[in-house]
Parts: sequence; structure tokens; C-alpha cells
Amino acid sequence: MGFYSNVIFPRVLDWVMARGVLAEYRQRVLSDAEGEVLEIGFGTGANLPHYPPHIHKITTVEPNLGMNAVAQKRIKASSIVVENRALRAEALSMPDNSFDTVVSTMTMCSIADLNQALREIHRVLKPGGRLLFLEHGLSSDPKVQAWQHRLTPVTKLLGDGCHLNRNIQRYVETLPFRIFTSKQFYLEGTPKVGGYMYQGVAAKD
Repeated sequence: MGFYSNVIFPRVLDWVMARGVLAEYRQRVLSDAEGEVLEIGFGTGANLPHYPPHIHKITTVEPNLGMNAVAQKRIKASSIVVENRALRAEALSMPDNSFDTVVSTMTMCSIADLNQALREIHRVLKPGGRLLFLEHGLSSDPKVQAWQHRLTPVTKLLGDGCHLNRNIQRYVETLPFRIFTSKQFYLEGTPKVGGYMYQGVAAKD
């Protein structure tokens, strides 16, 4: 990874991801976290302040060392113990059936092989374990979709691999997950091309 990915982008992302409206949705999604928790794409630690009080430890994966450096301020300010591993979501080192909860927020857009990452998430979840997700992706509006397809080559370059045009629910449904709850909406105060959201809970049978 170059200077932009390791130094500049983590700080830009930290500023964008810590916005107030996103914080509210993070708290809603994370309220369902329980047991052994794995967070995919820990980034700059924006989720840490929003975990419920009964969560005392989480395992995280984040391959970008620049993100980990920025995340230290939140880790030090949190009572949650963070065991961070510099892994890609497509190649998790954890044993099968290790976690009760896997969390993914604003991460699936930038995973190079999302299908493989979801297979790994499914593998490390315990039977009955749940995937909690809050992601941006492909709009239901064809006019917005057209712009998302046009702009994705640019956001992949400037956003460290970010795709605007992924249908997140369709990806999750390709694995043997059972969707408990799912909603799609536009994030308030955000351009529609980047603010179409997927929020949901999927379980491993």
C-alpha cells in the first residue's frame, strides 16, 4: 500500500465515517451484538463508542496499517479490549464456529472478493450466530444506479477500492445465511450515489 492508502485516506475516512447521522445508525446495528464478536474492516475504530455496555472484548481484522494507527485514539479511550489482526476478510485465520456475532459496517464496498469474504464470515460464525451489517451500495433507482456505475471506477481509485454499485443484500443472500431483518434507505444529508444504505441481520443456520 502506498502513502495515499496508508496515511492520507485513513484520515479522510475517519472524518467522513464519524459523522453524527452515521453514528446513530451504528448504534442501532451494534445494539444486537452479543457473545464473542468479530468486526470485519475495523478501519479507524468508528464503531467502538457504539457497542452496548455488555461487550467487553472484540476481535477485529483490518489489513490497512494506516487505519490501525488512526484507530489507536479510540482504542485507548474505550473500555473494550480490542484484539486487532492485520488480516484480509477473504482469508481469516480463526477456526470454524468461533464467533456469536460478526459486524460489518461500511466495509463490504471495498473488499476485493466479497463472495469469498462472506464465505469466511459464514465459516467462523457459530451455528445460530449472526452477521450485523450496515453498508452503502447499489440504489433501487435506475437513474441513480447509472451514476453509480459511472463513478465506481473513480471511487475505487480514490476510495481505496470502494464500489458504489454493489447490491449488498444480494451478496449476502448468495451464502446460506437466513435474513432476519433487512431495510434499504437513503442516508440523510448524503448524495444518493453514495448514500443508499443496506441495514440488516443475517443468521447462520
